[in-house]
Amino acid sequence: MTALLLDHVTKDFGDKRAVDDLSFAVRDGEVFGFLGGNGAGKTTSLRMVLDIIRPTSGRIEILGRAPGRENSADLGFLPEERGLYRTMTALDTITYFGRLKGMTRNDARAQGKDLLDRFGLGSSANTKIEKLSKGMAQKVQLATAVVNAPRLLILDEPFSGLDPVNQGLLEDEIKRLSREGSTIVFSTHVMQHAERLCDRLLLLADGRKKFEGTQDEARATLPARLTLAARETPVGLPGVASAAEAGNQDGWTLWDVRLEPGGDPGDLLQACTERGFGLRKFEQSRPSLHDVFIHIVGDAEGRA
Repeated sequence: MTALLLDHVTKDFGDKRAVDDLSFAVRDGEVFGFLGGNGAGKTTSLRMVLDIIRPTSGRIEILGRAPGRENSADLGFLPEERGLYRTMTALDTITYFGRLKGMTRNDARAQGKDLLDRFGLGSSANTKIEKLSKGMAQKVQLATAVVNAPRLLILDEPFSGLDPVNQGLLEDEIKRLSREGSTIVFSTHVMQHAERLCDRLLLLADGRKKFEGTQDEARATLPARLTLAARETPVGLPGVASAAEAGNQDGWTLWDVRLEPGGDPGDLLQACTERGFGLRKFEQSRPSLHDVFIHIVGDAEGRA
């Protein structure tokens, strides 16, 4: 089943096109990364999914339905711009958001207590938001997004402003919800979080889709890169596009080797064996998502 579908969606603000003919599908139960630099169109796209704003053209489906209030019981949302009622207590805040999503007061309160305990805030259940530290308030905000055990959880730049401890807590919560069957879509411009969490991802730039697929499929867009320790240059071997000296190891020269597009490291190793090309090291480097992002989207977006 498709949990979320965007079909040729476009959004214009006056003469500015924020989202340009965007199509993608999120499968039921997967963690989907929505990646792009600042201003790429991520937040605008998610606001259309949540029916906060309407697309100029195109079609959106959420759990088989059009965007609207009838989806609220199945949705959770953590906005980039956080905001809670400062004079409400932590538990009352979570209960209130649970009620907005169709939960009974007793169920929302019980789930709120469980979440506060799990987030290490059990003793602060009756503390007003204005008395909590920023990190504690962020945990309460996260609890409001997941109190209804949403079938589809949407997180807009969820790691923004979090300290490393709370970033880890959020990653753990995403993994827990995924294990329990929730579909999770989160936007970010920090590739490390996507690398640890995503089943599939989409790369967005200037409102347009640049890539959609798995991490392995994304990495396959980059030419293979190897480190060889050899006595002589590997330039001229089959599939080698370039080779640069990268140091010395026990009298052997280290080479940073890049293969031609589509080049197979296994074919290169076989050629070395057949030609008697002496090797002490043959190691393939795994490109990071940051490297992939720079390659697909471009350096300007990669610095965003």
